[in-house]
Amino acid sequence: DVQLVESGGGSVQAGGSLRLSCAASGRTYSKWCMGWFRQAPGKEHEGVANIDDDGSTNYALPVWGRFTISRDNAKNTLYLQLNSLKPKDTAMYYCAADKEYWGLDDDYKYWGQGTQVTVS
Repeated sequence: DVQLVESGGGSVQAGGSLRLSCAASGRTYSKWCMGWFRQAPGKEHEGVANIDDDGSTNYALPVWGRFTISRDNAKNTLYLQLNSLKPKDTAMYYCAADKEYWGLDDDYKYWGQGTQVTVS
């Protein structure tokens, strides 16, 4: 089965940075479409960024220009660089994977357990 394990969350002050990682298991990782999502307490699940198997990226408007999604296929790892963090970025961040393309829709088949980001 496919497993996704996020790490790198933490507490930072506004304006700070974090880098989230998502380690993926399973074969043909390089052919998967991957995404980052977040959910704050009392709010809906929100797509943050996604990256296709060809490296094409897409971002939600609230994070445009501040967050960067990338992948290292050799390490089976997905990243999300979070810069210029704001208190409204506080949420649980999840990575997701699928062989189908879902963009920022949350229909991905595989999900990690999440990593908490808190910005004060």
